[in-house]
Amino acid sequence: MPKPRYFPKSMPHKRVVPFNDAEEAWFWFIRSTRARMDGARLSAQASNDTRPCEPDDLYRLVLNLRQRRLLRDEHLRVLAEYGWRESPPDPRLNEEERALCLWDEALDRLTTPLVAKGIVFYDG
Repeated sequence: MPKPRYFPKSMPHKRVVPFNDAEEAWFWFIRSTRARMDGARLSAQASNDTRPCEPDDLYRLVLNLRQRRLLRDEHLRVLAEYGWRESPPDPRLNEEERALCLWDEALDRLTTPLVAKGIVFYDG
């Protein structure tokens, strides 16, 4: 039986643009998830620039942090709620004080693996 031949798909060279921080990556993930739920097909060819990951990479990273108990259910609830709103908790509102603490904690725990994978830019 002949060996199947592999013909790589030609891809135009695109600039890979890492995120500035974990918050930007999280909001991108939420927008991508929302678009997918609305039936959009995400295509890397949609712009001249590309991100260093797929939305599913962030999803798997969050699941991994959850399994390692670095993110708790309350972290995930806050990430989902404020991510879906596309704005972080407001530090001026007393009722969002706890959510802000959890938001900052969750993004802090996301930052290290995101930097290690080159998804978030590190200038230090």
